[in-house]
Parts: sequence; structure tokens; C-alpha cells
Amino acid sequence: MSTNNEILFDHQTNVAPLGLVVMNSATDLGNKINDYLVKWAHKGGFATDSFLLESECPRFSSGDGKGLIKSTVRGKDLFIITDPGNHSVTYDYFGSKNRMSPDDHYQDLKRIIQAAGGKAYRINVIMPNLYGGRQHRRNYRESLDCAVALQELQAMGVENLVTFDAHDPRVANAVPLMGFDNVIPSYQVLKAMFDTIDDFHVNKDTFMVVSPDEGALGRNMFYASELGVDMGMFYKRRDYSRIVGGRNPIVAHEYLGNSVEGKDVFIADDIISSGESVLDIAYELKKRNAKRIFAYATYSIFTGGLDRFDKAYEDGFISGVFGTNLTYRSPELLQRTWFHEVDVSKYVAYFIASINHDVSISTVIDPHEKVQQLLEKHN
Repeated sequence: MSTNNEILFDHQTNVAPLGLVVMNSATDLGNKINDYLVKWAHKGGFATDSFLLESECPRFSSGDGKGLIKSTVRGKDLFIITDPGNHSVTYDYFGSKNRMSPDDHYQDLKRIIQAAGGKAYRINVIMPNLYGGRQHRRNYRESLDCAVALQELQAMGVENLVTFDAHDPRVANAVPLMGFDNVIPSYQVLKAMFDTIDDFHVNKDTFMVVSPDEGALGRNMFYASELGVDMGMFYKRRDYSRIVGGRNPIVAHEYLGNSVEGKDVFIADDIISSGESVLDIAYELKKRNAKRIFAYATYSIFTGGLDRFDKAYEDGFISGVFGTNLTYRSPELLQRTWFHEVDVSKYVAYFIASINHDVSISTVIDPHEKVQQLLEKHN
């Protein structure tokens, strides 16, 4: 089923005919994924123009909604692609435009599952930005949004869920009998860096990985180990005597590790929300005479706007920010010279094709060999 590491469709070996339902929150990503799947299907001798199934979630003027699938799903291996973080989608509500929240997107996902009416052979959900993922554990009397959502999807018949760089992948413990794959697009990130950064060399003398906090330690350890370079880390010193915005405020970022003087520094995290933590760390690294600072976040959403990053770039504190196309990026962000997009659509297509053919995805998940080939090519 595989030629030159590309999956070729064989309608005799897949578990059921493939069907893609792309929610309006993930249109761009879904279309790119469909293009790859169609191309591989043609190479495998299977003629099709598209795997997309027409669907929509219209709303009444009162705000009530419903899910519609306008093509047959009977017997299909159904993959639903959604982006709960897309705040650009709106709907009419009592005569005004209302932006869709993650809660709205999640409700629409459930509506589409209902619309399938139990007729699909299997239901799989591709949800890169995991709904409720930042509320992953309970402190005091708090809700467990992500765990409850996963259990709800399992009860509705979802058999597999694929997400990317979950804030805490241990949330999968809530659904031990459901397929749950948490994927880190490490190879795609490094490839984008080699393709876009001038004079980029990875060795212990010129390059270093720094974890922005203890929560991101695992993903940064992976980069440091694969690249064979040193790693440092910051830890957030918090004021536990008060709560601001639902959490204890950060007093300072304290650094642990080897000297960063004269080195390019790479910082990886799952999300850049307001961006304050990344910029604080960049300023601290510059105080320690770091050369260039490159930040990466799977989800670069910049809830606090782009002005502070514009100034940090102009002042030389940040040399570049990398983010994937797994969630919505504003047109203003895509126009910034300091922002570099990491295209993960082909990677997602590999997952869908592998699951549809019931073949092992361990080689798709493990990027070690491809990362080493990338280093040999550029070093």
C-alpha cells in the first residue's frame, strides 16, 4: 500500500469507503488534506474527484442550530475535521453577528455526529486543537471540560480521535477504550526552520533548546535529544497568595541551565495565547546575551494582538515565530515577516489514510528517522 513513503489507496484493502466531513471551522486545512488523499488515490488506481461530503450547520435567528449531511454516509469510514479554536466563524443571532466560541464548534461537531444517524461504518474525529484541553486537571472545585467531552464523544459512537500537541495528553485516561492519538509535528517544524532561517546551523556550539516552563519540558527534551544540543529551562515563580484571571500570577521567570551566550535559541510550546510568557523569556534570554531567539507553538493564536511581537521583532528580541496551520491564523498574522507557517496537512492526511486502511501508524508518529535524514542533509 506504500510507495516512496506515500500511502496509496486501494479500495480492496481499506476498511470501508472513505468520507470526509470538514466543518466550516477547518475549511482550508480540510481542503488541503482532501487534495493529498485524492492524489494518493489516483496513484493507487482509484479514480475519485473528492472524498468531501457536503454538510452544514445552519442556525435559526434565535440561535438554535442543527446539523445536516447532504450526502450518504451509509457504510462509510467517516472522518470529521474540526477546529474548535476558530474565532473567525460567525452566525446571525437576533439580528447581529456572533462569533463562534469553542463551545459552539463543539456543539456543531455533535450535531454532525447526530446527523450521521448511526449509518456510518465508523466515526473518527480529527480535532487538532483539543476542545477544553487547557482545562485538563482539577484544582479545588473545578470542571473537567476536556475529559467530559471525550467521554461524551465516545458515548456518541466516536471510535478514534486524533489531536495534535495536547496540553496534557494524559487526558486520554478519561477514555481508555477509545482510540486517542496525540501527535507532535516535530519533523515538520524542523523542516520549516531549515527552509526559512538563513545561516541556520544545529550544533552544541551555536544552537540551544530552552523550555519555557516545566510543563513544556517533555517536548523540548525531544528536540534537544534529536538535535544533540544542550537544553535549559525556565520555571514560573508564581504568587500563590492571590488569583488573577483564574490563576496565580507569574512573578518572575527563573532560568536553569547552561549559558546561552552567543547561541541561537529555540523555544517550543503547545500554544502562544497572549504571548506575554514567550516575550518575557525572550527578554530574559537577551539579558544573557543569546544571539537569535526562535519561538514555536503548535497553536499561535495571539489573543493579545500582534503589536508587542512587532516591537520585539523590530528591537531584535525575537527573530521568528513558527506556528502550524492546524488552527485559524488571522490574515494580519500571515502577513507578518516574523511569522512562519508550518504546513501539517500532509501529515494529517497520512493519519487518515493509515486509519482508513487499518495499518500501523507507529511509523507515522515516530519522526526520528526523518529528523535524522533532515540533519544529515543540512549539516
